[in-house]
Amino acid sequence: METHLMNASPEAFDAIRPYRDEEVREVLDRLSGDTELLNTLLRFKFPTLTDSFLAPLLRWIISRAVAKRVARIYSIRDLQLYVEAYMARMIATTTKGLTVDGLEHLERDKNYLFISNHRDIAMDPAFVNYALHVNGMDTVRIAIGDNLLKKGYVNDLMRLNKSFIVQRSVKGVRQMMAAFNLLSQYIHHSLKEEHQSIWIAQKEGRAKDGIDRTDPAIIKMFYMAEKKTGKSFADSIRDLNIVPVALSYEYDPLDVQKSHEIVQKQQEGHYAKGEFEDISSIAQGIAGFKGRVHVAFGQPLTGDFADAAAVAGAVDEQIRRLYRLFPSNYLALDALNETGDFAIPSFDTNVRAAFNERLAACPEEYQAQWLVMYANPVKNYLGRIK
Repeated sequence: METHLMNASPEAFDAIRPYRDEEVREVLDRLSGDTELLNTLLRFKFPTLTDSFLAPLLRWIISRAVAKRVARIYSIRDLQLYVEAYMARMIATTTKGLTVDGLEHLERDKNYLFISNHRDIAMDPAFVNYALHVNGMDTVRIAIGDNLLKKGYVNDLMRLNKSFIVQRSVKGVRQMMAAFNLLSQYIHHSLKEEHQSIWIAQKEGRAKDGIDRTDPAIIKMFYMAEKKTGKSFADSIRDLNIVPVALSYEYDPLDVQKSHEIVQKQQEGHYAKGEFEDISSIAQGIAGFKGRVHVAFGQPLTGDFADAAAVAGAVDEQIRRLYRLFPSNYLALDALNETGDFAIPSFDTNVRAAFNERLAACPEEYQAQWLVMYANPVKNYLGRIK
């Protein structure tokens, strides 16, 4: 598995790369007959008939419908244009609007390594992609952990959408180092050989507590591919065109689930995630109400960074400044009586009522953590979180 950037061939990345245009039809044809996918769609469309005598007929009908809908898709771009309409509908029905800042920092003929905070498994890169696409820029390749790809059809769907695999499940130090080295090489290959931008989260896993921090290990991984070439760390980082991105959600569709997880870890020392809980979270993140959503692109990192911690700090500082604070954040801080000498903005009764209604829907035993999750972005902005 050990390869080096200077002689790595495209075939070296077959295990982790997204699908190519010439593979699209074969994958779509396979998906239209995939039993697990059809059963998932059946449970979604007709939950009371999943185990009925009608289930085989309904699966056949769904299979035909899927095949018909994707019949004219022959490339990744075709697929993303097809998905665009659904994305626009999702924004219209589950948000109070999407706003975007910072595109003026980007050049259309350059490729970027976007490092963003991470709040939602699927929607974070989806909103970044949509913001780029509607402004005439190419979409990104998306880093996704193999822990999310336990179902074959999920693997196929993600790789059709320009996702590449981060092999988190490998065991042993040598295997992990080899996997990270391959990932590093693939990121460099995508940016410099195939001229494709990349999206990657600032750390493994979502920031369930509302605190956005970049893991320096991610930055070290970027440098692995060029470390043996003699290129300096500062030059390697500068050539990656790293752009911090801040994603802000007025409301998190999974706020109760995240609060529950944190409380259980605090009380019992661990949280046992269900086998397909991440897939359920993806679906809820897509369909759930988000309020207003803001995507802010920062400025490319151009400094002479001495080490990974310095790069992580620069990313964090931009995300801290770019993060958009909503009434939900200020009102949560107020509810915790932690405003101190900071005067929160005034909000009308309708805004406060909506916030209180949302809070009331959270089980009482998780409400304190729920408030902490929404208040932490304000505390981070004020420099109260180190």
